[in-house]
Amino acid sequence: MNDASQATTTPAVNVPTLLVKIFGKDRPGLTAGLFETLAGFQVDVVDIEQVVTRGRIVLCALVTAPTGRGVEGTLRATVHSWAESVRLQAEIISGIGDNRPRGEGRSHVTVLGHPLTAESTAAIATRITEVGGNIDRIFRLAKYPVTAVEFAVSGVATDALRPVLALEAHQRGVDVAVVSSGLLRRARRLVVMDVDSTVIQDEVIELFAAHAGCEEEVAEVTARAMRGELDFEQSLHARVALLAGLDASVVDKVRQEVRLTAGARTLIRTLKRLGYRVGVVSGGFTQVTDDLKERLGLDFAAANTLEIVDGRLTGRVVGEIVDRAGKARLLRRFAAEAGVPLDQTVAIGDGANDLDMLNAAGLGVAFNAKPVVREAADAAVNVPFLDTVLYLLGITREEVEAADALDGAVEAQRQS
Repeated sequence: MNDASQATTTPAVNVPTLLVKIFGKDRPGLTAGLFETLAGFQVDVVDIEQVVTRGRIVLCALVTAPTGRGVEGTLRATVHSWAESVRLQAEIISGIGDNRPRGEGRSHVTVLGHPLTAESTAAIATRITEVGGNIDRIFRLAKYPVTAVEFAVSGVATDALRPVLALEAHQRGVDVAVVSSGLLRRARRLVVMDVDSTVIQDEVIELFAAHAGCEEEVAEVTARAMRGELDFEQSLHARVALLAGLDASVVDKVRQEVRLTAGARTLIRTLKRLGYRVGVVSGGFTQVTDDLKERLGLDFAAANTLEIVDGRLTGRVVGEIVDRAGKARLLRRFAAEAGVPLDQTVAIGDGANDLDMLNAAGLGVAFNAKPVVREAADAAVNVPFLDTVLYLLGITREEVEAADALDGAVEAQRQS
């Protein structure tokens, strides 16, 4: 490699540079037009950033300053003239070198609001600054059913940033998830979810209890168990005992009564398209989770099993008990079977019996969870749409809709 080629590949460090910014009404060809204008001055591109919001463009180009007497002045005049010809405004700022390096400690901060107010956005941004963070970039992930934006933050450790923003988010009525930046975020390959009040809107044992006439009694025990006030296994046996004598035909009735959480199908469908393995673990019953596995195309499913003898429920469960520790154990089992390291897994749940699983996963997400779970999880989502978890993984609503549209077109072509 000769000296000339080395010079062209060396990053701009201490060389003069120009920040060229244009802004105004967007139209096709503006980006090409700006760089065609700059090309006449043989400058190198150091950085580019472009944003279009409601038809207005802001395009920034950081380029090396041209050499030669008076050439920079000619470049400035030419760029301003071109901008005026396309009814844009231009600004050119001299400087030295590239952008300043991002600080150590980098995080993705996802903010969900329904709606997302200026007040809550200001509060989150202020807290980031107060703990020594710098907001390097912001972009929108979704505009419905919630507004979701992502802040790229540097200069503060993720573990130091998360509790500060979690507290502020709770006070402002928005959701904030803080995850470490880097390749690991894009390497998630297994998602394991709780079922009751997560994948589905219901508590399955309460659906069974309604047929047995003991719904209120069971609901109270369930609520205490989810708050961590009762040992899960003991409460499970106590609740199941109340179902003794029910005709086994009630299983089909309960399956029909189960209501999927809004966004559950979209979440699972999108994850599967991306090559994720997806599973569920439940303190409920295989009589329901096996059906969900088939309906939703899940890779894994595990739950407790109601004993049925002579066509009736006995009021007992058989086999391995899926409790708090059991859920974490199953997460590890699923990860091993899928060949996925634990730090590349995501767990989603709402109750105290999900805590071990959330803590074991690389990313633990509390979904409309009890306070004790929200405080312990890596991220919390408190809107009733399960597919908002996709935004925590950096997946945008536009990408989801584009994939849906493509699949729809393929299916229509197949059937034609």
